[in-house]
Formats: sequence, structure tokens, C-alpha cells
Amino acid sequence: MKTAPTMRLVVLCPHFAPDTAPTGDVMTQIVAELVKFNIEVHVVTALPWYRNHEIESGWTGRLIRRERTPWGSITHVHPFPGKNKQGLLRRAFGFIAFSMLAGISALFAGGIHRRVHAVFAMSPPLTLGLTGWCASVIRRAPLIFNIQDVFPDAAVATGAITNPVVIAFAKKLETVSYHRARKVVVLSQDLQRNVQAKMKIAARNRVVVIPNFVDADAIRPLDRMTAYRKELSIGAEPVVMYAGNVGFSQSLELLIEAARQMPHVTFVINGGGSAKDALQVQAIGLSNIRFGQYQPHQRLPEVLASADIHVVPLHAGLGAVSVPSKTYSILAAGRAIVAAIDLDTEVPRILADSGGGLCVAPDDAPAFIGALTRLVDDPAVAQSMGKSGREWAESHVSAEAVAKMYVELLSMVTNRLVASFLHG
Repeated sequence: MKTAPTMRLVVLCPHFAPDTAPTGDVMTQIVAELVKFNIEVHVVTALPWYRNHEIESGWTGRLIRRERTPWGSITHVHPFPGKNKQGLLRRAFGFIAFSMLAGISALFAGGIHRRVHAVFAMSPPLTLGLTGWCASVIRRAPLIFNIQDVFPDAAVATGAITNPVVIAFAKKLETVSYHRARKVVVLSQDLQRNVQAKMKIAARNRVVVIPNFVDADAIRPLDRMTAYRKELSIGAEPVVMYAGNVGFSQSLELLIEAARQMPHVTFVINGGGSAKDALQVQAIGLSNIRFGQYQPHQRLPEVLASADIHVVPLHAGLGAVSVPSKTYSILAAGRAIVAAIDLDTEVPRILADSGGGLCVAPDDAPAFIGALTRLVDDPAVAQSMGKSGREWAESHVSAEAVAKMYVELLSMVTNRLVASFLHG
């Protein structure tokens, strides 16, 4: 006989499986771990749209789709997607409309008359903070606000937002959202300091650090000569890869310059995003660079294994407001990393602690190319770093360890003992 759940949780997030966004992978993994503790979870998220910035085939025709799962339910709502090239106002409208529809759906998730013990909301988009707060008030449950990237800081730093009125409004929304949450979860001490600086002193203890985790059983070291290499017409030569969102936060022009100076190496930019078209123009005439498309999630281990070295590049100023989740996946895949990112931030600390790669200052092409050259010229060093990174990922960011942090946090804000999770 199935036992009663120890807790009922409503989750608001922008993406969830089968969507392909990195934040969707994160939340899908978190939910998969939480339900092992007999927690009933009701997810409210967008219809799958991230891959091509339009709702995927088979999901169109309805504003809302609901499905039951063995552990609760998933409600998919229309994301009102805008293409990358569309203006800020159009994209802002999409975020707001999605957040409103998601908020209404959250009131009914799991049954409107059934008790909810906590509401868990993820940002970005920042609008889900107030959406989650409204849902938590109506359903009389505490709000936990999970911050994957600090907004609007990253958007301002990259020039994606320049209008002072929009910036002021976003900063006000950010501060209000933080103060409405019972707990604010961030990924690193850098993000913790950033968020705390925007809060009243008495509220700063609400901000806690819980890192993202990686499924080291699913993502594991594989042979480098993969079917994906063949699909991209790549042979046995060294491969340097960037895999993820191809946006303006990532300094991917470094890879174009590296490809020019390292013709014996093949470079792969795998993914999609607003900066991809411009990068493809910059790469015209370079025969040693490939542009790959997003692949199904089950192919991620193979995609990561196809490279000998992976890169994690962020423009200056962004290392303190973002922790690329791809870092953990690359380490689990047993591949060396070259990061070009603010030096006194989380990713460099991870690489120093794990021995999983090298880090150089952001936007420094000579230093970046020098680090790549060192690892390409000495494959044994790169392989040793990959092995060390794999060992660190298994011991430090396992799904089980991070899930227990979330369980303890949930038990704290709901006054339900941890033991009730562990023993039913």
C-alpha cells in the first residue's frame, strides 16, 4: 500500500523535461531526487519551447496541458515565446504573460483544497518570484525562491538592458521578490553576497547556498570517438567544445580567435541562442569550426565525451552573478575545462579544488589560447585533469548530497522534522 506523502510541494519553473533548457535539467533533477523522500510534487512549467524558441511539435493547440505522474503532476502552460531577435518589450510581455498563467495554474496544482506545505519558485524569469509569492499566500505556504542567475545584473553587464527605467523597475522587482521569500537559495557564496547586499540586514540570513548537482551515474566518462563526432565530420584530431546557450553572456568570440590560431584543432560550438548567427558570420572561412544543434538530453554524455577539452567562458563581471551548471556536467564526463571567467568567483574555486582544469581572466584571448594550447599539446595532462574532475564531482556534487540539503531546508521552513522524510 502506498504511504501518505511526507510533504506536498508546488514548483514553479520556466522549463522542465522534456524541454532542453539547462535550468529545466536542473529542476528536473531536483524533483527526481526530492520524490525519493516521499515528497509529492506538483510542477507548473512552460510547454517545451527552448530548442527553437517556439512551441515544439505535438504540444501546440492548447494554453494549458496537465498530466498526472507517479509522484504528483505536471502542468505545462503557454510560454508566449519570442524569437531571440525580437525586442525587449516583446520578450518581457512573454515572461509576464507566462508568469500570470503559471500563477493561476499554481493555485490548482495538486488540488485547490489540498494543503500545500511549500511553494518553490525558480528565477529567471524574475517575475516568477512574485508569482510564487502570490501562490504561497493564497495556498498558505512558505515560499522558497531559487536563483540560478542574478537578474538584472547579468543583463545590464552584457548590455542586453540599457533603459534606466527598465533597470530601475527590474531592481525593485528583484528586491521585493527576495523579501517576500521565506528562504532564497543561491548557487555560490558570490551570489549569496550579491543578493544579501540588496536586502535589509535583518533578512539577510534568509539567503542560503545550495549548489546544483550532477547525475554522475547518467553522465560519465565515455570513449572520445563517438557517433556525434561522425555526424559533425570530425575525425581523431583534438576537439575543443563549448556546449550550452549561445548568448551574449558567453565570450564565444574567444573560440573563433582560437580556431584561427590553432588550425590543427577542431572547435565545436554546440547549442543555440541569440549570438549564434553573429558567431557563424565571424567563423566564415574557418574550416576547423563546427556549429552543432541542441541534442536530446539522453545524448548529453555522448556530446560531452566527443570533446577532449571543454570551455566555460563568461564576460568580465558575470562570474559573480552566474554559476554555469555545465561545469558540473563536464567534470562528471571526465573532461578537462578551460574557463575564462572572473578569477575570484565560484568556477575558478571549483577548478582549483577539483584539479579539473585551468582558469584564465575573462576576455583575455592570448591567455585563453595559451591555456588551450598547453592542454592540447599535452593530452596526458588533460586526461589527468578529467579524471580528477570526475572524482571531485562524484564526492562533492552528487545528487544525493544536494537533495538532502533541500530536504533539510524544506523541513526547516515547514517545521516538519527531517526524520519524517528519512523514515516516512
